Amino acid sequence: MMVSLSSAASIVRESGTVPQKLGVEDFLRPEGDYNAPNVDADADAIFGGPEARRILERKLLAKLDLRMSILIVIYILNYIDRSNVSVARLKGLEADLHLVGQQFPTLLSILYVGYVIMQVPSNMFMNWVGRPSIYLPTTMIVWGVISILTGPFVGALLTRFFLGFVEAAFFPGSLFLISKWYKRNEVGSRTALLFCGNIISNAFGSLIASGILDTTMGGKLGDAAWRWLFYIEGSLTVFVAICAFFILPDFPHNTSWLSDQEKKLAILRMREDASTSVPDTASQSSGLWLALSDWKVWWFAVAVTAHINALSFNLYFPTLTATMGFRTTVSLLLCAPPFIVAAIFAFLYSRASDRTGKRFIFVASSQMVGIIGFTIAMSTMNIAAQYVSLFLMAQSYGGLVVFYAWMSNSFYHPASKRAVSIALINAFSQLGNIAGSYLWPSKWGPSYRYSYGICVATSGLSIIMSWVFKDHLRSMNEGMENEEQERGQGAKGFRYLL
Repeated sequence: MMVSLSSAASIVRESGTVPQKLGVEDFLRPEGDYNAPNVDADADAIFGGPEARRILERKLLAKLDLRMSILIVIYILNYIDRSNVSVARLKGLEADLHLVGQQFPTLLSILYVGYVIMQVPSNMFMNWVGRPSIYLPTTMIVWGVISILTGPFVGALLTRFFLGFVEAAFFPGSLFLISKWYKRNEVGSRTALLFCGNIISNAFGSLIASGILDTTMGGKLGDAAWRWLFYIEGSLTVFVAICAFFILPDFPHNTSWLSDQEKKLAILRMREDASTSVPDTASQSSGLWLALSDWKVWWFAVAVTAHINALSFNLYFPTLTATMGFRTTVSLLLCAPPFIVAAIFAFLYSRASDRTGKRFIFVASSQMVGIIGFTIAMSTMNIAAQYVSLFLMAQSYGGLVVFYAWMSNSFYHPASKRAVSIALINAFSQLGNIAGSYLWPSKWGPSYRYSYGICVATSGLSIIMSWVFKDHLRSMNEGMENEEQERGQGAKGFRYLL
């Protein structure tokens, strides 16, 4: 998508005027189209000078941030709808559905089967259609309705499978949408804010659930309190989805509520950030092949999978707080503080990662804090120590947030490959959740030493694989620098973040 800078720059220098008025379509023409104006030439002049461009850019980002913030609300509801079965377990779901043996873990894990299957096709479809403002809210309405319909074991299995199938569109789709609007040094903090929706849902999902489960809703219309949990939370999801139709953006070139100048600037920002003259003309099928044939995608996917497996404690967090011996309401309330603190640390981690341009050190250090938490939990049943360990474990989410930002940075070009890579890595990594659903059997409780031991091992594996990945990217950066020196290129080109 890069257009040569030379000829239009000379027009501006010689005439002292801005080139002819450019339309949004001119900003989308590939390099080599000699009938296209050179939109990269003296780009500041196109927007009225450097100061005018900075003002317009600040307004654009403020508008985007405000509208994109609904993704946080959607992610909170996404995760609440996904995990409310764990909360309902404490209020009779197992007894009412007559679950025995491995049926409850199966009920948890079946969601991720559908989740894994659908992510890559979903992102490819969204990139092809180009209308995330319609696609994402539509899938949200469907998963809200499915959540409401959760019933007996066989029915619950089917609804959980299709819930995962439909929910698969949201998170990789949101990551891809963010990567289409924000530059690489802006992605980390926005990804952190998005993922804070996931972390906050672990905190406030339990608070909301305790409010519903401990009211007089039990027995209303002949339904148990845990069924009302699904009815209320699913209905709230549908309401927010309807609002999202009017709030979410599409892509920079076709978002209706942006002015032409804002569209041009949004497109130009991403072109400049790519720092490459290679035109982005890859088709959906070639993007799929580029992702599937890149060993780095698979290596990164396994590293994230190991990390997510270590985070499987969140699936059983209400069960873990219940081991401290408090009544159900108190156990649910105790779930909130560790994740509130984790959300704050995750955001600070990502901001620091963006500002320093470093990824690995933040991924590894966060996982090391989690390992300390797992080790404490393995070593004692002291209530205070157990609760402190839950805070330390929850901090591992900070590393996962940086992982996702690193993913968007590391498979950046072309956009079709980025769409598939994000979805493929996120889909593959859900194998960690599927395996994690079976890591916390009741017979290992209340200490769950074996479960924590597995979490320590998978965290260690993730750290090692991340270091290898970082070292490979470093060698690739050195190779690009050497090539630029040989060509006598003065301007620094694209570099991977380490």
